[in-house]
Amino acid sequence: MTSPALDQPSAHAAARYTRRVLLTGGFALAVGTALPLAAAGRAHSAAGPDVIGCATWGARAASEPVAVLANRPERIIVHHTATANVTDYSQRRAFALARAIQTYHMDAQGWIDTGQHFTVSRGAFLMEGRHNSLAELRAGTRQVRAAHCIGQNTVAIGIENEGTYTSEAPPAAQYAALADLCAHICSQYGLPASEIYGHRDFNATACPGDRLYALLPTLRRDVAVRLGAPVPDQSPDQNPEQNPPPDPEQNPDPEADPVPDHVPDPLWDLVHRGTTEPAAALPAHVPEYLPSGLLT
Repeated sequence: MTSPALDQPSAHAAARYTRRVLLTGGFALAVGTALPLAAAGRAHSAAGPDVIGCATWGARAASEPVAVLANRPERIIVHHTATANVTDYSQRRAFALARAIQTYHMDAQGWIDTGQHFTVSRGAFLMEGRHNSLAELRAGTRQVRAAHCIGQNTVAIGIENEGTYTSEAPPAAQYAALADLCAHICSQYGLPASEIYGHRDFNATACPGDRLYALLPTLRRDVAVRLGAPVPDQSPDQNPEQNPPPDPEQNPDPEADPVPDHVPDPLWDLVHRGTTEPAAALPAHVPEYLPSGLLT
């Protein structure tokens, strides 16, 4: 349980952040290139990062109203999608990924909408996940109930990063976009950079992959620099209690607590179906929301 939201936005909300586009040169940044630590000191506009809303990437409507909670989040949880580390860094690819994730979450998992609040593509496009997440982030006083991490869906913002980061690091531009988004979330909700965690800190899962998880101390440091705050303590005992018992009054519907992803990647299953099964065997909208062969 968390405290009710304050009536006024945090004082930190006045300092807002945006990303400078790093996607020049035909998206030439390679997987595992050096992380742009110096980028943490770059200037940011007052508008916040360029987050693409659900309507722009072609989201379906949620199957029922999305719950907006009268409390601010307490932390950020970083995930990876466990999909291929593609070199198609285009906006078209990013939008297709967002639609595929929503299709899986709604049609296979039976959830009301995309599970996570935000998605970062390998091309460094920032996208809204669950409907209303962006509007609530801009307001800075409430959050949308999500479905990305058991026990944390009413108290944590979930960010999916496209790719599999078990043995490879994310592209430098994607990492920089993630850091900018995390800094903006911390600014809007008054969170310290120390409150950034990986999915495995709470559930039995390999997510967000060994390499991305190992980057979390660097991410916390870079977010702190963007915020103009002290570098957070990186001691190993900083993590909150793992797997807290669910509160039935706070999580009345099953979709709020997804199954942890220690099973084979569900998004890959959807991609496989969309590219191998006859169209007649798929839900009618799948070919539209998952273009054949795009995500393989």
